[in-house]
Amino acid sequence: MAYQRMTPAEAAALISDGETLATSGFTPSGSPKGFFRALSKRAVALHDGGQPFQIGLITGASTCQSIEGDLAAARALKFRAPFSTNKDFRVHTNLGEIDYEDMHLGHMAERLRHGFYDKLDWAIIEVSDLVEGEDMCKAYLTSAGGITATAVRLAKRVIIEHNTFHSPLSRLLHDTYEPTDCGYGRMPIPILTPKDRIGDNFIAIEAWKIAAVVETCLPEEARTFGAPDAATTQIGQNVAEVLARDLQMGRIPKTFLPIQSGVGATGNAVFKALAASKLIPRFHVYSEVVQDAAIHYMLEGKVIDASATAMTVTNERLKMVYDNIDYFAKHLTLRQSEIANSPEVIRRLGVIALNTALECDIYGNENSSHVCGSTLMNGIGGSCDYERNGFISIFTTPSTAKNGTVSAIVPMCCHVDSTEHDVDIIVTEQGIADLRGKGPMRRAEEIIENCAHPDYRPLLRDYMKHIAPMGHEPQSMRAALAFHDTFLRRGDMRLTDFGEYLK
Repeated sequence: MAYQRMTPAEAAALISDGETLATSGFTPSGSPKGFFRALSKRAVALHDGGQPFQIGLITGASTCQSIEGDLAAARALKFRAPFSTNKDFRVHTNLGEIDYEDMHLGHMAERLRHGFYDKLDWAIIEVSDLVEGEDMCKAYLTSAGGITATAVRLAKRVIIEHNTFHSPLSRLLHDTYEPTDCGYGRMPIPILTPKDRIGDNFIAIEAWKIAAVVETCLPEEARTFGAPDAATTQIGQNVAEVLARDLQMGRIPKTFLPIQSGVGATGNAVFKALAASKLIPRFHVYSEVVQDAAIHYMLEGKVIDASATAMTVTNERLKMVYDNIDYFAKHLTLRQSEIANSPEVIRRLGVIALNTALECDIYGNENSSHVCGSTLMNGIGGSCDYERNGFISIFTTPSTAKNGTVSAIVPMCCHVDSTEHDVDIIVTEQGIADLRGKGPMRRAEEIIENCAHPDYRPLLRDYMKHIAPMGHEPQSMRAALAFHDTFLRRGDMRLTDFGEYLK
């Protein structure tokens, strides 16, 4: 059976105003790009002609400029979930134009299955190959799993973007599995090691659902992260130091534990430091994503096996995987995101969670999504899936931002994504604050003295003097606001004037 072939523009014309679309992909990896480029152009043309056109968009994680960025700029997004890192999306969301639900990535597929988002009109998915059966299509995903299996099963119709940029051998990396519904009798997810495979390497789609197949050859819109600088390099070394210490103390088994790391330059720097450490043995990765560094150290043998839901890598590194597919098929597994981010599996494996914060406060709460409390920077992504359920939960951040004019260690986070109860260790380039087994006042001392930049320690110490004693966990909104105002006006106010300011 030959499925209906369409151009991207013809497929985009099938979408009606007000419909909800779900996509494949996780980060820019595995996202269908050709179709959405045409959809954004159609939205602009309709708006120019005075016709309304807005859609709901549900994805596995952040996507790419060709999806959420261009759609946001075209004012074609009415609703969006669960995560974004895109600048254009951020601008239009902060203007109040997009109804955005920031949600844990590990929850999305199950929320879809139980109807939290009502109807799902379309699933738009990218594949490296497909087998066109009379009743059923076998679709082989590219560089990410995401929520694809659930999306195609629930959607009324499906559009397949066959992207020949990807090797059809990408099928050898995938393990597609949907858990049974929650309730009595729900079966455990049978993953006992990071390399276990428990499902199929394809997604089955009922043939009657497939409205179109779009042929493209488009590279990933990969993000390139800068080389480690002095701060991120030191952060990586500090993380390696604290984990080596836990290993020597017997807190971590001698065989070590799987590592999870978020996306970014700091994550790559941490992998480099772990790989260089003579005290840390070869280790496994169980994570949302594998970045360039993880792929590199897999080839070198420092990373034994890796499990993730996406290869968030450059196109050059992606080609390296395809060129060495016999090796990576044995050592790299790409899963659906609810399995990669499953609390059950994360807890069972004892994953060491490593994520990045925008700011941390003196008690260990962290903010990774909003600037000044209200302005969206990113969503929370999957960090809380791992931090809350990980064996050790670590947040990293440079001690300052904006060329030293802003402290990342603050009296009170202006927005909280992970509470103090889920944060074990905070690491900056200044040092390590191990918060385990410590109450609020000892936590505050650890964080101020070990993680804050020396320029801001006097202010933070002064803050503590002005709020103590005020209960178990002293806080003062007035004093915290004064702290923020003081460092925001450092050109006009000496640090020693903080006490006078409070008067």
